[in-house]
Amino acid sequence: MHTGNNGLTQIRKMKIYALCPISEKKVNERVARLNATFTVLLITGFLFTQNIFFIVFLALDFFLRTTDRAKFSLVAISSKNIAKYLHVKELLINAGPKIFAARIGLILSSLIVISYLLNAKILAMIIAGMLGLFSFLEAALGFCVACEIYPYIYRFLYSRNADYNI
Repeated sequence: MHTGNNGLTQIRKMKIYALCPISEKKVNERVARLNATFTVLLITGFLFTQNIFFIVFLALDFFLRTTDRAKFSLVAISSKNIAKYLHVKELLINAGPKIFAARIGLILSSLIVISYLLNAKILAMIIAGMLGLFSFLEAALGFCVACEIYPYIYRFLYSRNADYNI
C-alpha cells in the first residue's frame, strides 16, 4: 500500500506525538486516580516530616504495581476497597499508560530515597515535589504527565529504528 509523502508524514507524526504504551490489560481509571491520591498523601507526609519511610513504602508499592504483583499493593487494595465502598462506577481503560506512569513513579521515588540517603535532602524534596505535583494532576484532573512525556522517551530510545520500520 502506497501512502505517499503526506501519508508517510502523518504516520511519522503519529509515531512521535500520538504514541502511548499499550497493554492487553485493563484497569479502572477511577481506582488509578485514587492510587494517585494516596501517592499525594504519602508525598505530603514525607515533605512535612522528612520521614523516609513514606517514600520507601511508596517505592515498594510502585514496584508491586509495575510488576504482576499489584494484588499485594496496599495502595491498590485500599483504592479498590474505597471505590467499592463508595459504589464508584467502574471505568475500564488500557493499563499501559498507568503501568508506564507507575514505572516513572518507581524511578522518582527511588531517586528520592537515594538522594535522601546521600544526604542530598534538598534534591530529595525537589524530586518529591515533582512526583507530588504529577500525582496531584492525575488525582484531581485525570492528567497523566507520564503519558505526555512518553512520546519523547520513545523517540529518544527508539526513533532511529522506528523511522526505518514504517
